[in-house]
Amino acid sequence: MRSTLDKLISYFGLALAGLLVIGGGLLLWGANFTNSNVTEQLKQQDITMPAGPAIEDPLIKPYLEKYAGQEMTTGDQAKAFAEHYIKVHMDKSSGGRTYEDVSGEFIKLSKDANADQTKVAELGALRQSLFMGNTLRGLLLNAYAFGTMAKIMTYAAIAAFVGAAGMALLGLLGLQHAKKVATSAPARAA
Repeated sequence: MRSTLDKLISYFGLALAGLLVIGGGLLLWGANFTNSNVTEQLKQQDITMPAGPAIEDPLIKPYLEKYAGQEMTTGDQAKAFAEHYIKVHMDKSSGGRTYEDVSGEFIKLSKDANADQTKVAELGALRQSLFMGNTLRGLLLNAYAFGTMAKIMTYAAIAAFVGAAGMALLGLLGLQHAKKVATSAPARAA
């Protein structure tokens, strides 16, 4: 009876190890697929990370210095560029106002017949610039999100493979133990 239970538990462990290997393989495939798509999409944008005087601002330099002059190909680079280059310039040009703030001001001012047309044109240009900046930031932050998912899938795959190795070892040890129990069990009298 003990030998049968050991075998049953051991085979279950080996089956679980097999499932973990399959799951780890799928996770690695997903991570590689996601990473290659992020890299491919970013390469198509042909963005070179700023360097030199363009990153001397203390709000920019600590985040972009390690990427200075590189071609943008990773989600981490995309996040740094979006949050610490584009956003900093957007905030400076708008005085910290959001696209929604500037757009509201533009709409209100453009409806005023007595408004200074130079001011309306300036607000319109700022509104357009903030819209484009927000759009690019959103796209780059999506690349960062997918790059982060790829990292998580990679770590999960590693954990699955380690778990599979552990379960396979335990399963094999269990089968070995079942063999010992079966050979050392006393014969039962009828």
